[in-house]
Amino acid sequence: MTIHPSIALIEQRVSANAFDASHTIDVADIEALVRLATRAPTAYNLQNWRFLALRSSEAKAKLRQLAYGQAKVSEAAVTFIICGTLPDAESVVARLTPFITSGYMSPQMASSWQEGALAQYAHPQTARDEAVRSASLGAATLIHAAQALGLVSGPMVGFDADGVTREFGLGPREIPVMLLAVGRAAPGNWPQKPRRPLAEVLEVS
Repeated sequence: MTIHPSIALIEQRVSANAFDASHTIDVADIEALVRLATRAPTAYNLQNWRFLALRSSEAKAKLRQLAYGQAKVSEAAVTFIICGTLPDAESVVARLTPFITSGYMSPQMASSWQEGALAQYAHPQTARDEAVRSASLGAATLIHAAQALGLVSGPMVGFDADGVTREFGLGPREIPVMLLAVGRAAPGNWPQKPRRPLAEVLEVS
């Protein structure tokens, strides 16, 4: 059986720690990565995320201090701060308008989605959970987009979230969910680490 290239990418992906510090990524390639990342799903088509791409040595050095000195923050060609935003249910209809105009969805259905989002995210914890979920889906898609373009990536959750919020001017509705270093691999990265057997993680009923 022939293995589809996208499956091979998933099988071969690693969480990289060693990056070629001489490698750079131009703005067009960063835009291409984030455009692909935003193809990830979000509830009610909220698209409640933001991607801060740090490319300058100054910005990456500032972030490295807030990430407990992790070298890959500054050695990668670009390090993303991936933020989830608290759901803005009032924006649902506006974000669905091109879909309505194209005839895929009625205005009434879009309005019902908006009402559903207003009700679902009235509780602060539920709203925060959705922000983290959306950012995580976007990050996962960005990881595989980078892999498809011949790059490696290293996700990080070890950082001072309050410090990142303060130093990079995040808004009150934005949550820095993870950092993601992206660039060209340097020698010394491990292969993909062992995975648990399916019997331990899968139940089919």
